[in-house]
Order: sequence, then C-alpha cells, then structure tokens
Amino acid sequence: MNNVVLLLGSNLGNKKNNITLAINLINIKIGPILKKTKLIESEPEDYFSSNTFLNIGIIVSTKLSPIKLLKSIKEIERSLGRINDSYLSGKYEDRTIDIDIVYFNSIKYFSKILVIPHASHISKRSFSKKILYELV
Repeated sequence: MNNVVLLLGSNLGNKKNNITLAINLINIKIGPILKKTKLIESEPEDYFSSNTFLNIGIIVSTKLSPIKLLKSIKEIERSLGRINDSYLSGKYEDRTIDIDIVYFNSIKYFSKILVIPHASHISKRSFSKKILYELV
C-alpha cells in the first residue's frame, strides 16, 4: 500500500460540500483516508479572484500507481464539475474542486503530466505549508 498526501481546494459553489463529496469519492475510488486536517480558508495564489478557497489536506492509503492515481483524481474532479484543468490550459482559474498530489510515499516522480513531490505546495504556497505542518 502507498501513503499519499493530497491537498484539496474549492472556491466555487458550496465549497464545504464540494470538499466533502471529493473526500467521499476518494475514499471509495482511491482508498481509505488515514488522516485529515481542519478546513482552512485562503486567498487565491498565482491568479486573481474575488472567491476565497476552502482547503484541506488528507493522507490516503492506495494500491494505485502515481499515474493511475492522477487519472482517478481527474475523474473525481470532472464528476464534481471541474471543467478546465490548469495544467492543460496553462492558467489558474476558479474551480469547484482541485485535488493535488503532494507526496507519494517518499518517491520522486517526474513525467510530462505529473511531478511528485508538488514543489509549489511544499515551498511556495503559504496555505499549503500550514496544512502540511498540521498533516505531517
């Protein structure tokens, strides 16, 4: 089994409900939730929006590989109304749900579509540092 740290955020619609639904789907489709943080509110980073985010961190146990995990996450995001993927569009925008893989065990993974650990969450984004400190 692999232990994975995921960060979730929502800044559109019923943000708390979006995160709750995403966590439930992660539990069903990816694996059991081992730990989660409190919800925190944060300002958007790397783009302008008047909509604040709700964010949470979770640790999940999964049998999935990094790429299969990413595929499952993208399916969950789409099922909850996420239309545009910032990786594909090249820009950040408001979203119903965003799920990022921050750590996957202690591996370093690099491909065209996935980099682990997630450098922006580890070193750049202030809300991420708070969540990761509480989580790990």
